[in-house]
Amino acid sequence: MSDLYEDDFLLWSEHQAEALRRRAANEIDWENVAEEIAAVGRSERNAVESHLVQALLHDLMAEGWPRSRDVPHWRAEARGHRDDARRHFTPSMAQRIDVAKLYRAALRRLPETIDEVAPPLLVPQVCPVTLEELLADPEA
Repeated sequence: MSDLYEDDFLLWSEHQAEALRRRAANEIDWENVAEEIAAVGRSERNAVESHLVQALLHDLMAEGWPRSRDVPHWRAEARGHRDDARRHFTPSMAQRIDVAKLYRAALRRLPETIDEVAPPLLVPQVCPVTLEELLADPEA
C-alpha cells in the first residue's frame, strides 16, 4: 500500500478513506495515515500563521506610511487576513503560535521604501499586539 502512497497519493487517499469507512483495519496503511492526519493539523496552523503574518505586514505598512493613498487597501487586506485566520483558528493553536516570531517575519517582509519613500514613522520592533487582539472579532 505504501507504493500507492508514493505513486498516486489521490488514489491512495481514496482507498484509505474507504477502508476507514468500512472499518477494514487490515487494509489501512497506518503509518502513512497517521502522518497525513498530523500533516493536516500542521497545515491548518501554518495557514493561520500565514494569514497573521500578512495581517501584521499590511498593518505595518499602514502604520509606517500613514499618508499613502494605499492605506485603505492595506487596512482592508489586514482585516481580510485576520478574518481568514479567525475562521481557521482552533483553541489548541493558541499555545503553538508564537506571535513575536510572526511579527519578526512581517518585519522582514516590510519594504524599505514605498513609492521611493522610507517610512516617515518608525515601526515598532517589538510586536505591539497579542494573539487574542489579532484574532478579536470586531463585531463581537
